[in-house]
Amino acid sequence: MIPSIKAPGGNTRGLLAYLYGPGRHDEHLDPHIVASFSPLGLRDPGRDPDATLTQLARILDEPVNLRNSGFGKKVTDHVWHCPVRAAPGDRYLSDAEWGEIARRIVHAAGIAPDGDPHGCRWIAVRHADDHVHILATTVREDGRRPKLHNSGKHAQAEARKIEKELGLHQVKPGDRTGERRPTQAEMHKAERLGWQQTSRAWLQDRIRDAIPHAANVEELLAYLQADGVEVKPRRLPSGDLQGYAVGRPGDTNAKGEQIYIPGSKLAPDLSLPKLQARLAAGAPEEHPTARRNQPTTSWHRTTDTLDHVHRHLAEDTDGGTGGEEGGALAQAQITALGDIINATAQTAPHELRAELRAATRAFARAQRSQVRADHQGAADLRRAARDIIHVGDGPDGNALTVVLAALVWAAILTNRWHQARGHAQQAHAAQQAVQHLQAAYDQAATDQLAALTRRQPAREITNTLAGDIRSAVPDHAQRILADPNWPALATVLADAKALGHQPRQLLQEAAAGRELTTARLPAKVLLGRIQHTSRNPSYNSAAEAARVRAATARSATPAIPTDPVNPVLPAAARATDSQHRTR
Repeated sequence: MIPSIKAPGGNTRGLLAYLYGPGRHDEHLDPHIVASFSPLGLRDPGRDPDATLTQLARILDEPVNLRNSGFGKKVTDHVWHCPVRAAPGDRYLSDAEWGEIARRIVHAAGIAPDGDPHGCRWIAVRHADDHVHILATTVREDGRRPKLHNSGKHAQAEARKIEKELGLHQVKPGDRTGERRPTQAEMHKAERLGWQQTSRAWLQDRIRDAIPHAANVEELLAYLQADGVEVKPRRLPSGDLQGYAVGRPGDTNAKGEQIYIPGSKLAPDLSLPKLQARLAAGAPEEHPTARRNQPTTSWHRTTDTLDHVHRHLAEDTDGGTGGEEGGALAQAQITALGDIINATAQTAPHELRAELRAATRAFARAQRSQVRADHQGAADLRRAARDIIHVGDGPDGNALTVVLAALVWAAILTNRWHQARGHAQQAHAAQQAVQHLQAAYDQAATDQLAALTRRQPAREITNTLAGDIRSAVPDHAQRILADPNWPALATVLADAKALGHQPRQLLQEAAAGRELTTARLPAKVLLGRIQHTSRNPSYNSAAEAARVRAATARSATPAIPTDPVNPVLPAAARATDSQHRTR
């Protein structure tokens, strides 16, 4: 249940006309009062044919007009408006229940505290099954203005209590780091213009997409302009940036003027200072071209970098790093992790982009919290995101599935890190991102797993590898061997063994890097990790010593004279060769 306090207004009659009107799309049905300030009730224009909106507005405005009739500054921002909406899927609430909810909200917000005979005048109007609108005039009966400091916070806290008591969906408590929700007007405008997103959501996506491409804010603004975004920088006399605003082409006001929204109004982490701190931490290399010309290497390097993130987030969640410093580094890594997900979404095959886009949008909420980020500590991740963007071609199937598996685990650890700190909204967002990343990984790995399964090693080799499973991860062996992906894992282990790796050691390392208790398909989880760690041949000291001995022996053997006519043949073989040629 979400109470959403709107900006104060000055026209009580105008708001009543909206609440009792048909709505913009005839969605207002049977508007009527379910609760009010008056213990005796009010004449309701929705139920009483002789009652008018003007009469109701005059009753609500009476304390305001009384105050304004005296000396002093007139009150013009006296209309307090708070829609309260139930969550989709919540049960039907009766008028009596909505009336009680409205009374508790105005009490918590300071509009009309319980037992205060001089509280503000208010009504709650219901014109749909899932929400009510509370309208109040913010001049008390004694002529004073109510104390509304933190009224939104108090109303939200009361809503959490109501949800528990009435058995409704429990909304995750926020910490004032969430972005602004689109207004009804913005949503209706998008629908009218045929846009799939509101301008606010569209602009957020464009800015987040531009971040991995840019080394500083000037580059970011230039990229946005090239991408078709209307950009309005605000500069100091020195020419330095003081702020910026962005607009969606075609989003104009009634006068036909372009509408611009400041970055800080889109989301807290998109303000100019936050972007400057974030981008300054990932200064580009002087000569990155040669490294970026190896696409597969860049994706493997990204997975290596994610391995470091996995270890640090796990340690910080368990208290191993701890303290403000550890939290600042983890928060920076989580912020940069969102850039990795975004960069992957921009370069992955088209069939995977819908899920990866959804993961990017969900994870954006997990990227910011009240913990101050030490962005310098996440420079490697920022560089990895730029590498993914600039390699041009996407990765091969193996490299992509390995990265996606690493991102799934990173998002799971992000969820746990936020849960450990009571960041409910961020933890929920990270969990949503996990679901989308897992879906993308499952889709990307389908053909590869089928190919690996078809190459399953012979039974005796598979049985030997099953023994390695029981020895290396005894607590999870039964689940791994029962996993339908076990034949594919056996193929990967056999391939790794052919490259000189020890399957038992690979399994132990993979299990240590990603706990298997919560894994849905443990064999599939191990497969992704082992594909990454076993991609290169293992150094074999005995084989290398044998190679050196053979090379030394060859260099010590006396040289055999060769035929000057045919230097490839030894001189002793000249006659024999001549005879063969004669024949």
